[in-house]
Amino acid sequence: MFSDLPPRYPDPAIEVLDPSFLKYRLFNASVERLATGTRWGEGPVWFGDGRYLLWSDIPNNRIMRWNETTGQASVFRAPSNNANGNTRDRQGRLITCEHGSRRVTRTEYDGSITVLMDHWQGKRLNSPNDVVVKSDGSIWFTDPPFGLGSEYEGTIAESEVPACVYRIDPQSGAASIVADDVAGPNGLCFSPDENLLYVVESRGDPTRKIRAFDVRNGATLANNRIFVDAGPGTPDGMRCDIHGNIWAGWGMGTPELDGVMVFNPAGVAIGRIALPERSANVCFGGAKRNRLFMAAGHALYALYVNTQGAV
Repeated sequence: MFSDLPPRYPDPAIEVLDPSFLKYRLFNASVERLATGTRWGEGPVWFGDGRYLLWSDIPNNRIMRWNETTGQASVFRAPSNNANGNTRDRQGRLITCEHGSRRVTRTEYDGSITVLMDHWQGKRLNSPNDVVVKSDGSIWFTDPPFGLGSEYEGTIAESEVPACVYRIDPQSGAASIVADDVAGPNGLCFSPDENLLYVVESRGDPTRKIRAFDVRNGATLANNRIFVDAGPGTPDGMRCDIHGNIWAGWGMGTPELDGVMVFNPAGVAIGRIALPERSANVCFGGAKRNRLFMAAGHALYALYVNTQGAV
């Protein structure tokens, strides 16, 4: 599938699980492996103004950069405090979740770092995992304890606060808990109209799930419900396209599960992108936002699709 031989069209790695997925598949676009050499790739974010992608390599304590014009990968930041999820704010600045420092930061235009949040009511956060920015500038992030369990992706420590989903107000900078009823909150994304927030529940019993919340007044969540029961699969980071479909990193280390799953707005699985390893997170980018970038354990992959990422 990923040899040096030219790919077959349509690429067999792109699986149609429901006929509705056919309109999103380009028959002559194939999965491309763009870079290798990471230990656990995460948090891809596209910088269209610079034509490059950043993504985290958590165990190697660095943020990587892939240049679209040259096709080359390089180190953007090291050490990165075991950076995980990344996104951009409404001013184009990099927002990063850091396991090692247990904080959420913003990289200013001059390269300096501003700490947005590292404590809740006087206690340290766990290990901020993934982050999204709403159109009003508010920052929403998950804070599970995943980075506290080993020295591989963070530092061994005891949790001081429950695992929650937080919101940082764009005007005051004040933080609030918007969800405390998700077991192991992980990846998250808004629907295109921002009326829904989807959150991955990585410690669901007995299976992992993607949960959906109604967004009330742009600042609170209500009506926590199951959107997708992952069964044997493991959803991780995810993004919505302009049609409301969710593209979610997926896998459990088996060929039948590893890659990316695609769900329509009703939660029905309509497509799958098979990868040779588990994908941890995804984002849309490219000049027309129609290229899906997939961060996996050891490599960065991409696929052109017939839709665009929701802004």
